[in-house]
Amino acid sequence: MADARKPVIVVHGGAGTWRLDRSQSGLDGVKRAAKTGFEILKKGGSATDSVMEAVAVMEDDGAFNAGYGSSLNIEKCVEMEASIMDGKTLQAGATGLLKDIKNPVRLARIIMEKTDHVFVVGKGAEKLAKIFKLERRSPLTELRLEYYEQQKKALQEGKSELPKLTELVKDYPELFELDTVGAVALDKDGNVAAATSTGGFALKLPGRIGDSPLIGCGTYADNLSGACSATGVGEIAIRLVLSKTACNLMENGKTAQEAVEIGIGLVNKRISNKYNHMGLISVDLCGNVGAAHNSPNLCWAYVTPEMQEPVASLTARIVK
Repeated sequence: MADARKPVIVVHGGAGTWRLDRSQSGLDGVKRAAKTGFEILKKGGSATDSVMEAVAVMEDDGAFNAGYGSSLNIEKCVEMEASIMDGKTLQAGATGLLKDIKNPVRLARIIMEKTDHVFVVGKGAEKLAKIFKLERRSPLTELRLEYYEQQKKALQEGKSELPKLTELVKDYPELFELDTVGAVALDKDGNVAAATSTGGFALKLPGRIGDSPLIGCGTYADNLSGACSATGVGEIAIRLVLSKTACNLMENGKTAQEAVEIGIGLVNKRISNKYNHMGLISVDLCGNVGAAHNSPNLCWAYVTPEMQEPVASLTARIVK
């Protein structure tokens, strides 16, 4: 995809192992999200509006680990997080430890535009949500409650310590889908944006915050390079500042696809644990899209001006 073209949007619904009984709902969800974001771009809307609305669609879906349908921590509670970044201004907003905000990405946008801060959690985040009258909704679903009981049972059957989680995941990969959601876009004016949202790692410790709300780790956008959103084991993206790394590669001349492939290759080289599943999506300033992962699956979709409908898949370029 070397020709300059815009607008463009790419979305992901998470890396990991997508079970057959959930695959179609995931594909349908990323298609809806991509279509929603692209309709905004077609009408002349901004990349920032596009990625926010695309992510909000997936937060509302229930098929993904973000918003409604978020994973439960070890105490059977939900703690959601999200971020958004405008590549034109480098403004960014992020939030975390949310219990019942319907769309965490909307709160991240408020933090970006209505405060002097980037990252707000806890009481401050709750105050902002109340002031701006954000909708509330219980994020619990029967699916996540079922997963929690399965995970808890597996831990009790000889895997009772969290340091054993790597072995547990190896034995029961279907219990730990890393279906964070995210979107990156390029608008008609050449501006890029990125947004990411998640319920976090299943059975995580209370208070744990992953890469999704950390600017440069799970989310990054810069009009001098491009935009990137990450999904997978958050601690890995944090250690490698993975989204910023991919954007740096694009700024230095790599295409969107080359950048994400190099990024996943870096994960494989530097953090070669048994459980290092990661996925990246990106868009560069020429409108090229990128998607790569080292996990069995990456649920993702994209739309360009030449396309009638979004193209969605459960795999992209797998980097081993």
